[in-house]
Amino acid sequence: MIRIAAVGDIHMGPESKGSLRPSFETLPDCADVLLLAGDLTRHGTPEEARVVAREIEGLAVPVVAVLGNHDHHADLADEVAAVLRDAGVRVLEGQATVVGNGDARIGVAGTKGFGGGFVGRCAGEFGEPIMKEFVRYSRRRADTLRASLQELEGQDCDVRIALTHFSPVPDTLAGEPPEIYPFLGSYLLAEAIDTAGADLAVHGHAHLGTEHGMTSGGVKVRNVAQPVIGRAFHVYHLAGPERATAGPPDDRAG
Repeated sequence: MIRIAAVGDIHMGPESKGSLRPSFETLPDCADVLLLAGDLTRHGTPEEARVVAREIEGLAVPVVAVLGNHDHHADLADEVAAVLRDAGVRVLEGQATVVGNGDARIGVAGTKGFGGGFVGRCAGEFGEPIMKEFVRYSRRRADTLRASLQELEGQDCDVRIALTHFSPVPDTLAGEPPEIYPFLGSYLLAEAIDTAGADLAVHGHAHLGTEHGMTSGGVKVRNVAQPVIGRAFHVYHLAGPERATAGPPDDRAG
């Protein structure tokens, strides 16, 4: 049994220093990896990133992250990522990594993703250049997710996980105003996941959304935004190299 701890949208700043560390220090007892699904800071400053770094530095489990839109707000995303990497976090944007904890080999493909909406109600690559670039940017993010998941196929992973900030499906947005769905995710991410294959997809971003969803290809999707899961992290159990089985609703830690 492989144990995946995940949380997103922790939105840390100087005032929240130390608030998650006690829970994170319990991770070795219940999880093999910690996934951070973006929006780790409030305004995307290196100062805020250093607060996050102190929460996770030296943990006895690997930590893998993607950035979110808040982490890009100050146009210092590279600096934010560098602070986190210095603390030992594997920060992904269109890349894949394999982490091990004991006998488990966990492959994670990550991208922030982007918006655009979902089948039947999505933006099209048509019209003004800025609209076309909006859709192309979302497509590029999805293309890198597909490529990185495919890269993991040859790396002898027990499980493959798609880690994004934006949602790949509308299911996990239930509770959010429908008018803003196009800014919360894109069907292109789900297409990438279903094309390349994954055992679990994890995202954040939708604070008023719902935890459970699924792609049309049958991949389980989990919204781990902290306001949704209501705790420091949630743990999911994956049953080896076969199709993943998420832990029951009360199978929580942190």
